[in-house]
Amino acid sequence: MSDHAAGWRNAEVFRFLDAHYAPPSGKAELAYALGDGPRLVETITFPYAPWPPEPSRQEAFGAALNILHLVAGVSYFKAVAPPRIAIASDPIGPVLAGFLDELYVQGLAEFAFVNQLDLRSTISFAAIADPANGAGKAVDLVLPERALVAMGGGKDSLVALTMLQQQGVEVQPVCVGSSTLIEDTVRAAGLPLLRIERELAPELTVMNREGALNGHVPVTAINSAILLCAAILYGFRYVVFANERSADEATRKDRAHGAINHQYSKTSAFESGFRKVIAHQVSPDIEYFSILRPFAELEIARRFSRLPQFHGVFSSCNRNFHLDGSRTAGRWCGDCPKCRFTALALGVFMTPEEVAAILGRDLLDAPGQLEGFRALCGLGGDKPFECVGGIGECRAALSQLVVDPKWRDHAVVKTLAPALETVEVPDLDTILQPSTRHFVPREIFHHDP
Repeated sequence: MSDHAAGWRNAEVFRFLDAHYAPPSGKAELAYALGDGPRLVETITFPYAPWPPEPSRQEAFGAALNILHLVAGVSYFKAVAPPRIAIASDPIGPVLAGFLDELYVQGLAEFAFVNQLDLRSTISFAAIADPANGAGKAVDLVLPERALVAMGGGKDSLVALTMLQQQGVEVQPVCVGSSTLIEDTVRAAGLPLLRIERELAPELTVMNREGALNGHVPVTAINSAILLCAAILYGFRYVVFANERSADEATRKDRAHGAINHQYSKTSAFESGFRKVIAHQVSPDIEYFSILRPFAELEIARRFSRLPQFHGVFSSCNRNFHLDGSRTAGRWCGDCPKCRFTALALGVFMTPEEVAAILGRDLLDAPGQLEGFRALCGLGGDKPFECVGGIGECRAALSQLVVDPKWRDHAVVKTLAPALETVEVPDLDTILQPSTRHFVPREIFHHDP
């Protein structure tokens, strides 16, 4: 056992220590500790970031950095998941505390399920919130009417980027991390990419090797907080993500843990809560929203099928996107839930040859993929813990392939067709209709056919 283990392994408290930003270098340092363990320092680097001259933007950035510190702490908290939380920085008010309670409990629900933990009875930012700080510190800002657009390398962010451009919004694609694949997709759009670097505390890797608890964390929440800081530094009124309404569907329901959603930080509930925190604690003049919130995954696939300039450069396979680099040789591993869902969703709007050209193989004609597609459609097995469309959407997509002469004789389609007759299959046209429940500003929302 290393010296590190003695201080953190049996930690009874997770400590938020401090957060600092150095304008000359563009580096933000976020510090944490588990019990008496080592100081854990995460570094976020904002390249070429000018320090805003206005006192109001400086104040807003300080508030946003505090929020980022608290949100990003989830990556370190989970190493032990201690029963107590302590904050050494500015006190937090009830609005932020309630948001953090929800984020840590729901965003770590999958982690808690896998590790058989009960976080709902231990996580409580509300217990340390200062009611006197409840008025918030929001300031008025004057920011350019342009959009910082989160890019993930997949079809969703490319559809979002295209929609904003069609609306005449000035856009700046941005990503967190060093993925070259994301850069390829943005280059295909003819735009420059702003790349923000995130470096986890190296001690966390040591802890993981020595038996720290591990599992899924709400990465989209962390990236949202990073881009909030970036919007203030670089001068953007809109912070835009590409999270669809399908993300609201729970991945699994468990008697002990309740609803578990792998995509919690992509849900409308998270979006609503984060918007409230921004308006209350940072500025009401910053608009954080997902432009794809009105749409289901199948509608996004339909729109993407009409953007051939991106078909050869995108990837939705998660094995391409890790902080330590890609874990597959090509753009698609061809053997994961994301690859299967992409084949299923695009198949409704494209030919087998076109889909195979994208994925490098025809997954719907591969008998070895059968159980994976069965799970996606809720026809046996649990829905995978992945960012995929809802079970109803998958069934609706499969039902379209069953009656399509180009697809109906494919091995997976033909084998699963009888099972669709025993379950509820939603109407595809209904799924493709946009929802009116979203947070897209009136001046931007537009749903062309």
